[in-house]
Amino acid sequence: MTGRLGIDDVRPQISGRLYPAKAVVGEVVPVTALVWREGHDAVSATLNVISPGGAETVAIQMTPEPLNQDRVHGVFVPDAPGTWTFRVDAWSDVFATWRNAVTKKRGAGQGAAELANDLAHGADLFDRAAAQAPADVAPRLREAAVGLRAGDRDVDARVELALSDEVTGILAEYPLRDLLVHGPICEISVERRDALVNSWYELFPRSTGGRDEQGRPVHGTFATTAQALDRVAAMGFDTVYFPPIHPIGEVNRKGRNNTLTPDATDVGSPWAIGSADGGHDAVHPELGTVEDFRALLARAEELGLEIALDLALQAAPDHPWARDHRDFFTELADGTIAYAENPPKKYQDIYPINFDNNPTAIYDEVYRVVKYWTDLGVRTFRVDNPHTKPANFWQWLIARIHETDPDVIFLAEAFTRPARLYGLAKLGFSQSYTYFTWKTDKQELTEFASEIRDAADISRPNLFVNTPDILHESLQTGGRAMFAIRASLAATMSPLWGVYSG
Repeated sequence: MTGRLGIDDVRPQISGRLYPAKAVVGEVVPVTALVWREGHDAVSATLNVISPGGAETVAIQMTPEPLNQDRVHGVFVPDAPGTWTFRVDAWSDVFATWRNAVTKKRGAGQGAAELANDLAHGADLFDRAAAQAPADVAPRLREAAVGLRAGDRDVDARVELALSDEVTGILAEYPLRDLLVHGPICEISVERRDALVNSWYELFPRSTGGRDEQGRPVHGTFATTAQALDRVAAMGFDTVYFPPIHPIGEVNRKGRNNTLTPDATDVGSPWAIGSADGGHDAVHPELGTVEDFRALLARAEELGLEIALDLALQAAPDHPWARDHRDFFTELADGTIAYAENPPKKYQDIYPINFDNNPTAIYDEVYRVVKYWTDLGVRTFRVDNPHTKPANFWQWLIARIHETDPDVIFLAEAFTRPARLYGLAKLGFSQSYTYFTWKTDKQELTEFASEIRDAADISRPNLFVNTPDILHESLQTGGRAMFAIRASLAATMSPLWGVYSG
């Protein structure tokens, strides 16, 4: 903005301050701006930082770049999650202008007569500064004014205190700010540190049951999953992520290789959510009860782990939503509900949600579901295919959850085009999946590293080595060593990384 003084290019910012910038608790947040004015008089800037709710305001003197005096810098470190605001103010630095003039004129050999007006003007400035300064430092400023007016002393003696490091330091802390111009209000969404620095391990709870005496797989439970957490914790991971733990649909249940003729041993896809046993706010009966899940959360906490749940907004044909809220879905001309398709693939066991039919009811229901799990103690969600849902829905949901639970982390599983991938990050997602899994040669990795570096203000990339449905050829043929190489790359190219069943 340009007022009496110019304030331009304030950073950090996302899309011209359309969305809040990102930071985490304890992170050093660098703030820069271009601050300028006409002529040769000095201009300075102050960084004003306001904590969430306006509880505390801190003013920080900004410093110019040595080789670019118009670019000023300041830093602050947020100490709590929430929405912080900052503002860069520009002001005419009358003391810097005065010091510059007096120093140059003295250096040119000018005496008291030639500096008379400067000395008188300086004395008036010190009187003004003393009038607004705290009582413990005001006397020294008045002494400086008296010295400048002492006509019986030589010039060096008159300016000695006024130009001293002591007085300059006082004025830096309590400056005279003439022609003060307020810059734009900028927002920063501050999350807990785990949103920026974290390691993820993905496993299926139903795969933790081992095998029976005949070698047949046994369905896992929350209890057997709790036992599996010891291994995950021993490897040093921070977060253990579960695919959906909800009841799995029985109507159109898929068998092996996507067949529609499952046998009695086929357990179905966890992403086909919902059955007569409940929907997104229920747990699969074979895994246990909600109380068993609470015990699992408690065990994870004992081990220093955090459990992340999958938020997959879709439904099996026998989900309670399909019975009670048909307007959540797309009804076809023949009266049936449209199932998911990615031609030529067909997913008859999954109904996508149509967010345009009854958005108010859908928004409220999804918020209720997420709040149910956060109230149980879940603080992290991996969101399935968020790029297939409306962008404004995610902006609304994340902001609404953060009103009461600012520590909740949302990871966007969006393998999609850059505009949507980074667009979701701008809307509030804490972390983002990337195309790291497919980048294998030096050129691809170099270009990828440059991309995530350039987008660091927008997106926090979570580099997964593999996922349940992505196992690159290099991992299929490269053996244990390739897994180690890819894990090392993931863990060093980003402070966020993950692996499925390593």
